[in-house]
Amino acid sequence: MRTIKNNYKSLFVLLVSLAITSCSNNEEGDAWAGLEDGKSTVIRDLAGDTNGSMGEEAEGKTKRGFDTFLFRFSDKKQIWIRNAADSAQYLKTKDWDIAFTGPYNSEIYVNKGSYQFNPGYGGTASSAVVRIDRPYAEVNTAASDEDFAASEINKIGWAFNDSADGWFFYSLDTHLMMAIKNRTYLIHLPDGKYAKLELINAYQGNPPTVTNLNWPAPYFTLRYYVQNDGSKNLNTK
Repeated sequence: MRTIKNNYKSLFVLLVSLAITSCSNNEEGDAWAGLEDGKSTVIRDLAGDTNGSMGEEAEGKTKRGFDTFLFRFSDKKQIWIRNAADSAQYLKTKDWDIAFTGPYNSEIYVNKGSYQFNPGYGGTASSAVVRIDRPYAEVNTAASDEDFAASEINKIGWAFNDSADGWFFYSLDTHLMMAIKNRTYLIHLPDGKYAKLELINAYQGNPPTVTNLNWPAPYFTLRYYVQNDGSKNLNTK
């Protein structure tokens, strides 16, 4: 295994060699068992920038950063930001809901034009996100407007401790990354609607474990529900 130079290099080692523990209701032979509830949108194997690499010797790849992509809940549209023209066309608009950035696209932002490090900085979107440590299926109501306004969550990525807001844990000792169970994100979207989001996996096929050093990543499994009537009812049972 190549030398780990910093925390992000550690994340690279993890994403090419180890497992994300996904939902507890996965069953052998059906990687997505239990995710469908008849209301939520389940996204399977949403491909990130699979050509990026943080390693010196990744076979068939050049060491470089990972292109950001935007995602829109309403129609599952994926928008790539690969150059200045893409940035000018899309970033400062309300046409996207979340952005996948950083190493292996693992750092996620909601569309918030007021935050200087947000991909949409300077735009008109005023999204907000609230973390709630409860199972997705048990989250039935969006946060209050006061809670959204008071939220200081700006990025959802690596959770360095139990109180951090990220969607996965990572151990520098074991080089093991685990999606955080029973963690749901409530989002006030750019169009004013309310949604809930669960981030589940970053490996192709949503495997419970990864045994192959070249297991394809990033391929995201996630699910979300948007309440289209404008209310805060997020019941998906």
